[in-house]
Amino acid sequence: MPFEWLLGWRYTRAGRATRRNGFISFISGVSMLGIALGVAALIIVLSVMNGFQKEVRDRMLAVVSHIEVLALDGGALDKPEALLQRVQSHAEVVAVAPFVATQALIARGEDMRGAVVRGIDPEQEGQVAEFVQHWPAEVRAALQAGRFGVVLGGELARSLGVRVGDQVTLVSPGGQVTPAGVVPRLKQVTVVGLFDSGHYEYDAGLAVLHIEDSQRLFRFEGPAGLRVRLKDVQQARQVGHQLALQLGPDVRVRDWTQQNRTWFAAVQIEKRMMFIILTLIVAVAAFNLVSTLVMTVTDKRADIAILRTLGASPGAIMRIFMVQGALVGVIGTFSGLFLGLAVAFNIDTLVPMIERALGASFLPKDIYLISRMPSDPQAADIWPVALISLLLSLLATLYPSWRASRVHPVEALRHE
Repeated sequence: MPFEWLLGWRYTRAGRATRRNGFISFISGVSMLGIALGVAALIIVLSVMNGFQKEVRDRMLAVVSHIEVLALDGGALDKPEALLQRVQSHAEVVAVAPFVATQALIARGEDMRGAVVRGIDPEQEGQVAEFVQHWPAEVRAALQAGRFGVVLGGELARSLGVRVGDQVTLVSPGGQVTPAGVVPRLKQVTVVGLFDSGHYEYDAGLAVLHIEDSQRLFRFEGPAGLRVRLKDVQQARQVGHQLALQLGPDVRVRDWTQQNRTWFAAVQIEKRMMFIILTLIVAVAAFNLVSTLVMTVTDKRADIAILRTLGASPGAIMRIFMVQGALVGVIGTFSGLFLGLAVAFNIDTLVPMIERALGASFLPKDIYLISRMPSDPQAADIWPVALISLLLSLLATLYPSWRASRVHPVEALRHE
C-alpha cells in the first residue's frame, strides 16, 4: 500500500488517542457525524416522498381509471357499443366498462353534501376498478337497475350520519321547468353498501349508482364515457394518444396523469426542492472538513517537514491529507447510508411508536390523503446522494491539502 494511504489512515485513526490532538479529533468527528446525518436525512425524506407518491397513486388508481374516453359535449357517447369494441381491440387494453358521472347533492335531513355520482355496471366495473372488486357479493347483488340503490364512500356516509339501509335524497343539478320556475329533481335512494378505498378524497366525495338508474335520473341517453384498464399503467399517456388518433375527433381521451396533473407536478417540484435543500446540509457538513484539515496541517507541520527532508514530494504530502479528508467523507457517507436505509425500511414501525409515545398523529386523515407514513427507497435517489456526498467531501480536502504541500521544511522546523 502506498505510504500516503498508510499515513492518511494513521492521522485519521490516531488523532483521538493523543491528548494533543483531542480538539482536532472532536471537530473531525463532528464533521463525520454531520455528513452521516445529512445523508441519512436526505435518504429518509426522499424515501418518504417516494412512498407517499406511490401510495396515493395506487389508491387513486383503485378508483380512477387508467384512461377515460368521453364525449366532447359532456353528454352521452354516440354508438357506445361500437366504440367499446374499438377500444378493446387495442393490444394494451385489458378491460373496458361504460359509466355515467356527474355532480349532485346528497341530503339526509338537514345535512347536505356535494358528491360525484358515478353510474356503473357492477359486473363490468369490477374489471377496471380495484375498489369494486373488494365489495361484498351482497353489495354488488343489491346494486341492481330499477332499485335505485347507492353505495357511498365511508367518510361521506359518516358525515351524513347514515348506515346501510337508510335512505338519502339525491338532488340532480339539472332541474325541470314548471309554471313555478325551475325545480330541482329529487330522488330517494337507499344506501345498500359502503366502501373504503383508502383515499380520503374519494371516500368523502363519491357515490355509486347502477348505470341505468343514473341514466334515468340524470337524463342520459346512454353511457357518458368508457373506463379503460391497461396492462401497464405507466403506458397510459402513450396508449391514450394512440386511442385518440384511432377514435377520431368526436371523443376526448384523457389518462390518469392528466386527471391529477397538478398534484403530481407539485409532488415532483417539492421532491426536487427538498433534494436541493438537504444537499446543502450535506455540503455544510462536508466543508467542515476544511477547518478540520487546516488545523491538522498546522498541527502536523513538523511531520510534513520531516517527510519532505526524507524525499517526499509536494504531491505526496497533498495526497496524505486528501486521503485523511476523504476517509472522513467515506465513513460519514456510508454511515449515513446505513442509518438512512435502516430508518427508511422500518419507518412503518418507527412512526407509530413515536406517535403512541407523543400521543399525536402526524398524518390526520381529514387533512392528508393517507393516514400512515409510507416509504419507498429507490436506488435512483440513493446513489446520487452518496456520490454527491463523496464528491463534496473530496472537494473540501483540496485547499487544505494544497496548503500542506506548500509547507517549507526549514520554516516548519525552525520552532521545533
